[in-house]
Amino acid sequence: MSSSLAPLALVSLAALVLSLLLTRWLATRAGSGLGPLDHPNERSLHAAPVPRSGGLGVLAGVILTLLAAMALGWMDDALAWISGALLLVALVSFRDDLGDLSPLARLTAHGLAAGALLLGGLGWSRLDLPGATLVFPGWLALVLTLLFVVWMINLYNFMDGMDGLAGGMAVFGFLALAWLGWRGEEPGYVLVCLGVAASAGGFLASNFPPARIFLGDVGSSSLGLLAAALALWGTELGLFPLWVAWLVFSPFIVDATWTLVARLIRGERVWEAHRSHHYQRLVLAGWSHRRTVLRAYGLMGAVAVCAVAAPGLTASDQWMLLGAWAVIYGVIHLKVGLVERNARMEIS
Repeated sequence: MSSSLAPLALVSLAALVLSLLLTRWLATRAGSGLGPLDHPNERSLHAAPVPRSGGLGVLAGVILTLLAAMALGWMDDALAWISGALLLVALVSFRDDLGDLSPLARLTAHGLAAGALLLGGLGWSRLDLPGATLVFPGWLALVLTLLFVVWMINLYNFMDGMDGLAGGMAVFGFLALAWLGWRGEEPGYVLVCLGVAASAGGFLASNFPPARIFLGDVGSSSLGLLAAALALWGTELGLFPLWVAWLVFSPFIVDATWTLVARLIRGERVWEAHRSHHYQRLVLAGWSHRRTVLRAYGLMGAVAVCAVAAPGLTASDQWMLLGAWAVIYGVIHLKVGLVERNARMEIS
Protein backbone atom coordinates (compact mmCIF):
# COMPACT_ATOMS: atom_id res chain seq x y z
CA MET A 1 0.00 0.00 0.00
CA SER A 2 2.93 2.37 0.58
CA SER A 3 3.58 2.49 -3.18
CA SER A 4 -0.02 3.66 -3.67
CA LEU A 5 0.37 6.68 -1.42
CA ALA A 6 1.55 9.09 -4.13
CA PRO A 7 -1.29 8.46 -6.62
CA LEU A 8 -3.84 8.52 -3.79
CA ALA A 9 -2.58 11.90 -2.61
CA LEU A 10 -2.29 13.41 -6.10
CA VAL A 11 -5.73 12.29 -7.26
CA SER A 12 -7.38 13.45 -4.02
CA LEU A 13 -5.69 16.85 -4.30
CA ALA A 14 -6.78 17.18 -7.92
CA ALA A 15 -10.37 16.27 -7.02
CA LEU A 16 -10.40 18.82 -4.20
CA VAL A 17 -9.02 21.62 -6.39
CA LEU A 18 -11.37 20.84 -9.29
CA SER A 19 -14.42 20.77 -7.01
CA LEU A 20 -13.29 23.92 -5.19
CA LEU A 21 -12.75 25.95 -8.36
CA LEU A 22 -15.86 24.74 -10.19
CA THR A 23 -18.08 25.26 -7.15
CA ARG A 24 -16.78 28.80 -6.63
CA TRP A 25 -17.33 29.55 -10.31
CA LEU A 26 -20.89 28.22 -10.18
CA ALA A 27 -21.56 30.28 -7.03
CA THR A 28 -20.68 33.47 -8.91
CA ARG A 29 -23.13 32.65 -11.69
CA ALA A 30 -26.29 33.00 -9.57
CA GLY A 31 -29.19 34.20 -11.67
CA SER A 32 -27.27 33.85 -14.95
CA GLY A 33 -29.43 30.94 -16.11
CA LEU A 34 -26.52 28.53 -15.83
CA GLY A 35 -28.07 26.60 -12.97
CA PRO A 36 -31.20 26.51 -10.80
CA LEU A 37 -31.80 28.80 -7.83
CA ASP A 38 -33.20 27.68 -4.50
CA HIS A 39 -35.83 30.26 -3.61
CA PRO A 40 -36.77 30.46 0.09
CA ASN A 41 -40.24 29.38 1.20
CA GLU A 42 -42.03 28.80 4.47
CA ARG A 43 -40.10 25.56 5.03
CA SER A 44 -36.63 26.92 4.21
CA LEU A 45 -33.88 27.96 6.60
CA HIS A 46 -32.38 30.53 4.20
CA ALA A 47 -33.77 34.00 3.45
CA ALA A 48 -32.46 34.80 -0.06
CA PRO A 49 -32.20 32.83 -3.33
CA VAL A 50 -29.08 30.62 -3.45
CA PRO A 51 -27.77 28.67 -6.47
CA ARG A 52 -28.17 24.93 -6.04
CA SER A 53 -25.73 23.63 -8.61
CA GLY A 54 -22.87 22.89 -6.20
CA GLY A 55 -23.37 19.17 -6.66
CA LEU A 56 -21.90 19.55 -10.14
CA GLY A 57 -18.59 20.55 -8.56
CA VAL A 58 -18.67 17.50 -6.30
CA LEU A 59 -19.51 15.24 -9.25
CA ALA A 60 -16.66 16.68 -11.30
CA GLY A 61 -14.20 15.70 -8.57
CA VAL A 62 -15.74 12.24 -8.22
CA ILE A 63 -15.66 11.64 -11.98
CA LEU A 64 -12.00 12.67 -12.06
CA THR A 65 -11.37 10.13 -9.30
CA LEU A 66 -13.16 7.37 -11.22
CA LEU A 67 -11.16 8.14 -14.37
CA ALA A 68 -7.97 7.96 -12.31
CA ALA A 69 -9.04 4.60 -10.90
CA MET A 70 -9.50 3.37 -14.47
CA ALA A 71 -6.09 4.71 -15.54
CA LEU A 72 -4.41 3.06 -12.54
CA GLY A 73 -6.08 -0.29 -13.28
CA TRP A 74 -8.21 -0.17 -10.15
CA MET A 75 -11.59 -0.09 -11.94
CA ASP A 76 -12.99 -3.52 -11.09
CA ASP A 77 -16.48 -4.79 -11.95
CA ALA A 78 -18.03 -3.54 -8.70
CA LEU A 79 -16.71 0.00 -9.22
CA ALA A 80 -17.90 -0.02 -12.84
CA TRP A 81 -21.45 -0.80 -11.69
CA ILE A 82 -21.20 1.85 -8.97
CA SER A 83 -20.17 4.36 -11.64
CA GLY A 84 -23.19 3.45 -13.76
CA ALA A 85 -25.57 3.75 -10.82
CA LEU A 86 -24.04 7.13 -9.93
CA LEU A 87 -24.47 8.41 -13.48
CA LEU A 88 -28.15 7.40 -13.49
CA VAL A 89 -28.93 9.03 -10.14
CA ALA A 90 -26.99 12.18 -11.02
CA LEU A 91 -28.74 12.67 -14.37
CA VAL A 92 -32.23 12.14 -12.98
CA SER A 93 -31.51 14.35 -9.96
CA PHE A 94 -30.16 17.20 -12.10
CA ARG A 95 -33.27 16.96 -14.26
CA ASP A 96 -35.28 17.25 -11.05
CA ASP A 97 -33.27 20.35 -10.05
CA LEU A 98 -34.20 21.98 -13.36
CA GLY A 99 -37.89 21.13 -13.02
CA ASP A 100 -39.87 18.92 -10.66
CA LEU A 101 -40.09 15.25 -11.56
CA SER A 102 -42.81 13.05 -10.17
CA PRO A 103 -41.94 11.01 -7.06
CA LEU A 104 -42.56 7.86 -9.12
CA ALA A 105 -39.96 8.85 -11.72
CA ARG A 106 -37.37 9.59 -9.04
CA LEU A 107 -38.06 6.37 -7.13
CA THR A 108 -37.89 4.35 -10.35
CA ALA A 109 -34.44 5.76 -11.08
CA HIS A 110 -33.32 5.05 -7.53
CA GLY A 111 -34.62 1.49 -7.80
CA LEU A 112 -32.75 0.98 -11.08
CA ALA A 113 -29.57 2.26 -9.42
CA ALA A 114 -30.04 -0.31 -6.65
CA GLY A 115 -30.52 -2.95 -9.34
CA ALA A 116 -27.22 -1.92 -10.93
CA LEU A 117 -25.45 -2.43 -7.63
CA LEU A 118 -27.03 -5.86 -7.31
CA LEU A 119 -25.80 -6.77 -10.80
CA GLY A 120 -22.34 -5.71 -9.67
CA GLY A 121 -22.49 -8.17 -6.78
CA LEU A 122 -23.14 -5.49 -4.17
CA GLY A 123 -26.18 -6.78 -2.35
CA TRP A 124 -27.09 -6.79 1.31
CA SER A 125 -26.92 -10.59 1.59
CA ARG A 126 -26.29 -11.03 5.32
CA LEU A 127 -26.60 -9.30 8.65
CA ASP A 128 -23.27 -9.31 10.48
CA LEU A 129 -23.84 -8.44 14.11
CA PRO A 130 -21.11 -8.56 16.76
CA GLY A 131 -20.50 -12.25 17.35
CA ALA A 132 -23.25 -13.47 15.00
CA THR A 133 -24.10 -13.63 11.28
CA LEU A 134 -27.52 -14.10 9.70
CA VAL A 135 -27.55 -15.02 5.99
CA PHE A 136 -30.62 -13.83 4.08
CA PRO A 137 -32.43 -15.85 1.41
CA GLY A 138 -32.01 -14.45 -2.09
CA TRP A 139 -35.39 -12.74 -2.34
CA LEU A 140 -34.95 -11.00 1.01
CA ALA A 141 -31.45 -9.83 0.09
CA LEU A 142 -32.88 -8.25 -3.05
CA VAL A 143 -35.65 -6.45 -1.15
CA LEU A 144 -33.34 -5.25 1.62
CA THR A 145 -30.77 -3.98 -0.87
CA LEU A 146 -33.47 -2.06 -2.72
CA LEU A 147 -34.79 -0.50 0.49
CA PHE A 148 -31.33 0.34 1.82
CA VAL A 149 -30.08 2.03 -1.35
CA VAL A 150 -33.30 3.96 -2.00
CA TRP A 151 -33.51 5.10 1.63
CA MET A 152 -29.86 6.25 1.70
CA ILE A 153 -30.36 8.29 -1.47
CA ASN A 154 -33.47 9.96 -0.12
CA LEU A 155 -32.37 10.46 3.48
CA TYR A 156 -29.23 12.25 2.32
CA ASN A 157 -31.47 14.49 0.26
CA PHE A 158 -33.74 15.10 3.27
CA MET A 159 -30.77 16.01 5.48
CA ASP A 160 -29.40 18.52 2.97
CA GLY A 161 -31.24 21.49 4.42
CA MET A 162 -28.64 23.58 6.23
CA ASP A 163 -25.37 25.26 5.30
CA GLY A 164 -22.39 22.94 5.62
CA LEU A 165 -24.25 19.88 6.90
CA ALA A 166 -24.36 17.45 3.96
CA GLY A 167 -20.87 18.39 2.77
CA GLY A 168 -19.47 17.91 6.26
CA MET A 169 -21.10 14.49 6.59
CA ALA A 170 -19.48 13.46 3.31
CA VAL A 171 -16.03 14.60 4.44
CA PHE A 172 -16.18 12.81 7.80
CA GLY A 173 -18.03 9.74 6.49
CA PHE A 174 -15.95 8.96 3.43
CA LEU A 175 -12.67 9.72 5.21
CA ALA A 176 -13.64 7.09 7.80
CA LEU A 177 -14.39 4.57 5.04
CA ALA A 178 -11.07 5.44 3.36
CA TRP A 179 -9.19 4.72 6.59
CA LEU A 180 -10.92 1.34 6.89
CA GLY A 181 -10.00 0.61 3.27
CA TRP A 182 -6.36 1.59 3.89
CA ARG A 183 -6.19 -0.73 6.87
CA GLY A 184 -7.58 -3.50 4.68
CA GLU A 185 -5.04 -2.76 1.90
CA GLU A 186 -7.60 -1.99 -0.82
CA PRO A 187 -6.11 0.96 -2.76
CA GLY A 188 -8.98 1.20 -5.26
CA TYR A 189 -11.50 1.50 -2.46
CA VAL A 190 -9.34 4.03 -0.64
CA LEU A 191 -8.96 6.12 -3.80
CA VAL A 192 -12.70 6.40 -4.40
CA CYS A 193 -13.51 7.22 -0.77
CA LEU A 194 -10.75 9.84 -0.61
CA GLY A 195 -11.90 11.31 -3.91
CA VAL A 196 -15.47 11.69 -2.67
CA ALA A 197 -14.30 13.24 0.62
CA ALA A 198 -11.96 15.63 -1.20
CA SER A 199 -14.66 16.65 -3.68
CA ALA A 200 -17.07 17.32 -0.81
CA GLY A 201 -14.36 19.34 0.92
CA GLY A 202 -13.91 21.52 -2.14
CA PHE A 203 -17.64 22.18 -2.24
CA LEU A 204 -17.74 22.84 1.49
CA ALA A 205 -15.44 25.85 1.07
CA SER A 206 -18.38 27.65 -0.60
CA ASN A 207 -21.13 25.99 1.42
CA PHE A 208 -19.94 26.56 4.99
CA PRO A 209 -22.20 29.09 6.77
CA PRO A 210 -23.09 31.49 5.30
CA ALA A 211 -23.43 29.36 2.16
CA ARG A 212 -22.96 30.85 -1.28
CA ILE A 213 -24.18 27.69 -3.04
CA PHE A 214 -26.16 24.54 -2.24
CA LEU A 215 -25.66 20.93 -3.35
CA GLY A 216 -29.03 20.59 -5.05
CA ASP A 217 -30.60 17.19 -5.59
CA VAL A 218 -27.82 16.30 -8.05
CA GLY A 219 -25.31 16.55 -5.21
CA SER A 220 -27.23 15.23 -2.23
CA SER A 221 -28.78 12.25 -4.05
CA SER A 222 -25.42 11.34 -5.59
CA LEU A 223 -23.71 11.42 -2.18
CA GLY A 224 -26.50 9.25 -0.74
CA LEU A 225 -26.01 6.73 -3.54
CA LEU A 226 -22.25 6.71 -2.96
CA ALA A 227 -22.72 6.24 0.80
CA ALA A 228 -24.87 3.17 0.18
CA ALA A 229 -22.70 1.79 -2.62
CA LEU A 230 -19.36 2.19 -0.85
CA ALA A 231 -20.84 0.72 2.34
CA LEU A 232 -21.91 -2.37 0.38
CA TRP A 233 -18.61 -2.51 -1.52
CA GLY A 234 -16.58 -2.29 1.68
CA THR A 235 -18.64 -5.09 3.18
CA GLU A 236 -18.16 -7.22 0.07
CA LEU A 237 -14.39 -6.65 0.25
CA GLY A 238 -14.42 -7.80 3.88
CA LEU A 239 -13.23 -4.45 5.22
CA PHE A 240 -15.98 -4.15 7.82
CA PRO A 241 -19.47 -5.42 8.64
CA LEU A 242 -22.28 -3.27 7.24
CA TRP A 243 -23.27 -1.94 10.66
CA VAL A 244 -19.92 -0.13 10.86
CA ALA A 245 -20.86 1.90 7.75
CA TRP A 246 -24.26 2.58 9.34
CA LEU A 247 -22.43 3.92 12.38
CA VAL A 248 -20.28 6.15 10.15
CA PHE A 249 -23.36 7.79 8.63
CA SER A 250 -25.56 7.48 11.74
CA PRO A 251 -25.83 11.27 12.28
CA PHE A 252 -27.92 11.32 9.09
CA ILE A 253 -29.48 7.87 9.32
CA VAL A 254 -30.78 8.36 12.87
CA ASP A 255 -32.13 11.89 12.34
CA ALA A 256 -33.85 11.10 9.03
CA THR A 257 -35.29 7.76 10.15
CA TRP A 258 -36.46 9.10 13.53
CA THR A 259 -38.13 12.06 11.83
CA LEU A 260 -39.80 9.87 9.20
CA VAL A 261 -41.24 7.50 11.81
CA ALA A 262 -42.44 10.41 13.97
CA ARG A 263 -44.17 12.02 11.00
CA LEU A 264 -45.82 8.73 10.05
CA ILE A 265 -47.12 8.34 13.61
CA ARG A 266 -48.53 11.89 13.47
CA GLY A 267 -50.28 11.07 10.19
CA GLU A 268 -48.36 13.68 8.15
CA ARG A 269 -47.70 13.45 4.43
CA VAL A 270 -44.10 12.29 4.60
CA TRP A 271 -43.38 13.12 0.96
CA GLU A 272 -43.96 16.82 1.55
CA ALA A 273 -41.20 19.27 2.60
CA HIS A 274 -41.01 20.06 6.30
CA ARG A 275 -38.81 21.51 9.04
CA SER A 276 -38.91 18.84 11.71
CA HIS A 277 -35.42 17.33 11.50
CA HIS A 278 -33.34 17.87 14.62
CA TYR A 279 -30.98 20.33 12.93
CA GLN A 280 -33.93 22.34 11.57
CA ARG A 281 -35.58 22.46 14.98
CA LEU A 282 -32.39 23.77 16.58
CA VAL A 283 -32.08 26.59 14.03
CA LEU A 284 -35.75 27.48 14.42
CA ALA A 285 -35.23 27.55 18.20
CA GLY A 286 -32.56 30.21 17.82
CA TRP A 287 -29.28 28.42 17.21
CA SER A 288 -27.23 29.87 14.35
CA HIS A 289 -26.36 27.76 11.31
CA ARG A 290 -22.69 27.91 12.28
CA ARG A 291 -23.28 26.80 15.88
CA THR A 292 -25.55 23.96 14.79
CA VAL A 293 -23.24 22.66 12.08
CA LEU A 294 -20.14 22.83 14.29
CA ARG A 295 -21.94 20.75 16.93
CA ALA A 296 -22.87 18.33 14.14
CA TYR A 297 -19.23 18.13 13.06
CA GLY A 298 -18.26 17.16 16.59
CA LEU A 299 -20.82 14.36 16.47
CA MET A 300 -19.66 13.23 13.01
CA GLY A 301 -16.03 13.19 14.10
CA ALA A 302 -16.76 11.17 17.23
CA VAL A 303 -18.82 8.65 15.29
CA ALA A 304 -16.10 8.33 12.63
CA VAL A 305 -13.42 7.59 15.26
CA CYS A 306 -15.62 4.95 16.91
CA ALA A 307 -16.47 3.35 13.56
CA VAL A 308 -12.81 3.11 12.58
CA ALA A 309 -11.97 1.49 15.93
CA ALA A 310 -15.01 -0.83 15.99
CA PRO A 311 -13.76 -3.73 13.79
CA GLY A 312 -10.80 -4.27 16.14
CA LEU A 313 -12.95 -4.58 19.26
CA THR A 314 -14.26 -7.79 20.82
CA ALA A 315 -17.91 -8.67 20.19
CA SER A 316 -18.93 -7.63 23.70
CA ASP A 317 -17.14 -4.29 23.33
CA GLN A 318 -18.84 -3.73 19.98
CA TRP A 319 -22.24 -4.24 21.62
CA MET A 320 -21.25 -1.80 24.37
CA LEU A 321 -20.22 0.71 21.72
CA LEU A 322 -23.54 0.40 19.89
CA GLY A 323 -25.44 0.68 23.17
CA ALA A 324 -23.50 3.81 24.12
CA TRP A 325 -24.36 5.47 20.81
CA ALA A 326 -28.02 4.52 21.21
CA VAL A 327 -27.98 6.35 24.56
CA ILE A 328 -26.15 9.34 23.05
CA TYR A 329 -28.72 9.71 20.28
CA GLY A 330 -31.51 9.48 22.82
CA VAL A 331 -29.88 12.27 24.83
CA ILE A 332 -29.53 14.38 21.67
CA HIS A 333 -33.25 13.98 20.98
CA LEU A 334 -34.08 15.10 24.52
CA LYS A 335 -31.63 18.02 24.23
CA VAL A 336 -33.32 19.28 21.06
CA GLY A 337 -36.69 19.23 22.81
CA LEU A 338 -35.20 21.10 25.78
CA VAL A 339 -33.76 23.81 23.51
CA GLU A 340 -37.18 24.25 21.90
CA ARG A 341 -38.94 24.54 25.26
CA ASN A 342 -36.43 27.09 26.51
CA ALA A 343 -36.91 29.13 23.34
CA ARG A 344 -40.69 29.10 23.77
CA MET A 345 -40.34 30.19 27.41
CA GLU A 346 -38.09 33.12 26.43
CA ILE A 347 -40.66 34.28 23.88
CA SER A 348 -43.56 34.03 26.34
